[in-house]
Amino acid sequence: MGRTSTFLLSAAAAVLAGTMPALSAWQPQKPIEFVATAGPGGGTDNLARAVQNIITKHKLTEQPIVVVNKGGGSGAEGYVYGKASAGDPYKVIFGTSNAWQQPLVSKVAFNYTDLTPIAAMAQDEFLLWVKQDAPYKTAGDYLKAAAAGEFKMGGAQSKDTDEVLTRMIEKVGKVKLTYIPFKSGAETAVQLAGGHLDSHVNNPSESLGQWRGGTQRPLCVFSPKRLPQGPKVTATEGWGDVPTCVEQGLDIKQYEQPRTVWLPGKVAPEQAAFYVDLMKKVQATPEWNDYIEKTSQVDTFLTGAEFEKFIKEDLERIKQVAGEQGWLVK
Repeated sequence: MGRTSTFLLSAAAAVLAGTMPALSAWQPQKPIEFVATAGPGGGTDNLARAVQNIITKHKLTEQPIVVVNKGGGSGAEGYVYGKASAGDPYKVIFGTSNAWQQPLVSKVAFNYTDLTPIAAMAQDEFLLWVKQDAPYKTAGDYLKAAAAGEFKMGGAQSKDTDEVLTRMIEKVGKVKLTYIPFKSGAETAVQLAGGHLDSHVNNPSESLGQWRGGTQRPLCVFSPKRLPQGPKVTATEGWGDVPTCVEQGLDIKQYEQPRTVWLPGKVAPEQAAFYVDLMKKVQATPEWNDYIEKTSQVDTFLTGAEFEKFIKEDLERIKQVAGEQGWLVK
């Protein structure tokens, strides 16, 4: 038997025995770009920068990371950029459920299937916020006032999670709200503080500074139970002191927003696996725990089949609301 035949037989035997050496794991060889599909200061931007800081502090990769904001078109700019970067494992896109919701309700040049899902890293809560000096003390008071006047509700982006929740509030509360979209929750918070809005539905992290600074306050949280107390935000109150919306007569038991991470399409499996592992390492740090606690989010990690299942179930929920509003793209 010749040397080539002997080698082939040995290799085949090694494969059958499962003893072939594993291929070297992929590692990035140049700087990485984190793409936040929202404006500066919003929840998506905050997540991208928190992950960047943790990776840098713990030296989880040798390559530098820069965060760029591409929030135009209600975040579509960032996803289209990801689609155009097919095969490039150095573009990491940070978003929310708008990755799969937007193509359902808007004529955008991407679909979530153009991207490679990495993980849903957290579920962000929603609260109903009003100005600090607003006369209503409960969600019930707010609904009565909204029914009697023309209320302006602000939110991040149009036909996205904030507007979906606004339309749910309208339906359940039997009121009509004028929805005004902004580029980010941070911008929305500034508009409420300036008296240009009557309310908004920001995530905790997006209005943390304004609550602490005394320009606005949360009326209720869209959660089946009160949030963990965590550190005090004001001198006397923390997240756990905010009543649930159901407690106050607004019967929306739960509404959350996943914080998601993607790569462009057509990347190699080992490249995607690197980022799944990287995000798991981020979540294992004390800094991540601090981020979750301070922003009052729900720590989670969905990847692979679990992530796909979540997307399909959420699409069905959104189709119902979008159908009622006449938003579905035909």
